Amino acid sequence: MRTPQEVAEAIKGIFTDFSHNWIIVIEAVFLFLIIYFVLKILYENNAKKLIPVYVVLIVCTGAVTLFSRHLSSDVFYIFLLLLSLFFLLLFSVEIKRSIWNRGKRVIPASGEAAAKNTAVSARADEYITGIVKAVQALSKSNTGALIVLSNGNLPKEIIDSGVQLNANISNQLIEGIFIPKAPLHDGAMIIYGDKIQAAGCFLPLTQKDFPKDYGTRHRAGIGVTEVADVSTIIVSEETGIVSVVKRGEISRYVDSESLRRFLKDYYWKEFSSGGKKA
Repeated sequence: MRTPQEVAEAIKGIFTDFSHNWIIVIEAVFLFLIIYFVLKILYENNAKKLIPVYVVLIVCTGAVTLFSRHLSSDVFYIFLLLLSLFFLLLFSVEIKRSIWNRGKRVIPASGEAAAKNTAVSARADEYITGIVKAVQALSKSNTGALIVLSNGNLPKEIIDSGVQLNANISNQLIEGIFIPKAPLHDGAMIIYGDKIQAAGCFLPLTQKDFPKDYGTRHRAGIGVTEVADVSTIIVSEETGIVSVVKRGEISRYVDSESLRRFLKDYYWKEFSSGGKKA
């Protein structure tokens, strides 16, 4: 094992003999960027408890490599890359979703565009009102329902698993589709912008652990948000409780006002200032 004096001399040599160690400096910058990116991903995805674990593993491995005479710096670099890759793979869906969202630009409205935006807002309010009315009616009658608010990026196999409708949004149609024993009531309804795109669709189930009272409908509503940039509305068949899901996180006991805000957030993103789908 190296002595503290030898370690200090090695570190000092990096800075005093810079002309011969520019490769080390480039490697250090590269590793710093990797560490920063991983920490940013963990922080933005409510995984703050993993940050100390990641940092401690890096520090401990660096210390062992630094004081050991038998381990080269390559061991530390390889370990850091593998560790960072492991954490990034854990949040691969979130990274993909983040990249997707950054690709969307919101253009400020002015003049004629602002007038069109007002018209779009009125249309969105109409759709929101229809969905809220339907969900309230389904909740009161304890009729199970699963509605996906799509951004047009659902896998094709999910859309094809149901019946494509391309119908205008109305509370009567939504309620009719989820009537018990109706042909499409067991599957999910896909809403894309101003249309009911499909109904009776099958969704992937979440693999995470949830309470036993979360049935297949809830697990499907959570699972689809883990693989695509969508949100879901769930009405429990047993209790009539309304839940909403976004990015794999479920919120239960949603009232009409909360649901309206949830839908406004969706339609605000779904339509551009030009009055067309983004």
